[in-house]
Order: sequence, then C-alpha cells, then structure tokens
Amino acid sequence: MAGSDSDGGTTFRLEQVFDDARTNAVLAWVLVGFVVVVAVGNLVSGSLLWAGFAASVAVLAVLPPIQFRTLRAMLPWEVLLLAVLPLLGRTFATVPVTSDLFAYLSVAAIALIVAVELHVFTPVKMNQAFAVSFVVVATTAAAGVWAVVRFALDETLGTTFLLDPTLTEAEIERDLMLEFVYSTAAGILGGVVFEWYFRRLRRRESVVPAEVEAAIGGETTRAADRRGVEP
Repeated sequence: MAGSDSDGGTTFRLEQVFDDARTNAVLAWVLVGFVVVVAVGNLVSGSLLWAGFAASVAVLAVLPPIQFRTLRAMLPWEVLLLAVLPLLGRTFATVPVTSDLFAYLSVAAIALIVAVELHVFTPVKMNQAFAVSFVVVATTAAAGVWAVVRFALDETLGTTFLLDPTLTEAEIERDLMLEFVYSTAAGILGGVVFEWYFRRLRRRESVVPAEVEAAIGGETTRAADRRGVEP
C-alpha cells in the first residue's frame, strides 16, 4: 500500500488500494451481489428483460471462480461496474430515450465482460485490431439475441417488448435496425475501452491470483504441446 520516496519516507498511492487480486475479488463480489438483487427485483416487478440481463451478468461473472474453484478468480471490478451502471441508469430513467440508451450500453457491457474474461482467464491472445473488432461483433451479436428474446416473449406471453400493436410492421423493422446501429456504436466504444484500459493499463497480475495464473499457464503449455509448437 505504501512506497518509499526520495527522502526515505513513505508515500501512499490510491491506485494501490485496488491493485490486488484479493481486493479486486471483494469489490467484484459486492457488485455481483448487487446485480443479483437487481435481477430478483426486476423479476418480482415483472421486468423480465432486465431481470434476464442482470442474471446474465451475474452468471458470466461467476464463471471464472467456478472454473478455477477459488473465490478470488474474479473479473476486474471495473468491468462489472460498467455493467452495473446501465442497470442503475435504467432504474432511474424517466424518459424512453434515456431507457433505450441504457439498453444499448447494457448490450455492450455483456460483450465487454466476455472479452475481458477471454483476455484475463484464458490463454487467448488478441492483437489490437482483433480485440476491438471482437467486442464490436460480440455486441452486435448480443443485440441480435436481445431482439430474438423480446420477439419470443411477445409471441409466447403476449408482451409488447418488440411487437408493439401501435406501430406498423415497417416502423417496428426500422426501430429494430436503429437498435442494431446504436448497439454497434456502443460496441465500438466498448472495444476502445477494452483495448485502452483492460489490455494496456489494467495489469493481469492485479486480478489473477497466482494459483489461477499457474493453471492458465499449464493450459497454454498443453495447448502448445498438442500443436507441436513452443508455448
């Protein structure tokens, strides 16, 4: 937490508070707990789509600790915070435009979580162009899934998430295409955040415990052996 300065004293850097795998895990689990509460609250209130989104965030967040069997194997708390912010924003949104904006950001947040998990907890290596492109494509794909889910709910439960009876078929299709455009724009923003922060500034060792890093290294070695190349 403290470092030495040129006069032999100690200095304190705020970033060191969060630059630790244990601290990161604690903050991440707090955010996961909040997401679970939001999921339950939305389910009780009948907001099935947002309950599903919150549940998806929670499931993705707990995959690393389940895989590596340690509570300290958690995503960077910052990426979970980015996923939580749209949930908070949607809760307090007062106009449809604002609510739609948070929906697009939510889709991008899901894609960002997947990209960061691959970067932190797998041997997968991405160059700069592929990293940004991956987040953009994943965001667009998530927007497609989001649209399919709403259509399925409308058809099976009689909701109007997508098939609004007050709109013509052409208007529904136009709104859907605009959603894809806005989601892609949000994906580009997410890709830039992923490349600039999570690949360049946020050190993996500040998130990944030593035992998890060893497991990832072993997986990399085994994969290289199967391909017959040096790891």
